[in-house]
Amino acid sequence: MEKVAFKMQLHQEQVQEYQRRHNEIWPELVALLKNTGVTDYSIFLDPSTNALFAVLKIKTPALLDELSKHPTIQKWWKYMSDIMETNPDNSPLTTTLKEVFYLP
Repeated sequence: MEKVAFKMQLHQEQVQEYQRRHNEIWPELVALLKNTGVTDYSIFLDPSTNALFAVLKIKTPALLDELSKHPTIQKWWKYMSDIMETNPDNSPLTTTLKEVFYLP
């Protein structure tokens, strides 16, 4: 398993809405992520900046590129696009993070 980490940015005043939408995450999205091999997926919030930090594990990270083409993912991105920074295709604007320390 490889860890993948990235950050995203919420718009001002959207923390509660972001949390609400994730509390009601679509079962088909959860199934798609798990079927693609995504496990141990967490998203953390820096409340002082509204920055989100996500980390997940996946056996084959290249599958994340394929996942981005799936209609369910694209529908989720559109659903979330009004409350966070996004690219023109509605995908979250992300910055890949490099691991610099790990304590097993």
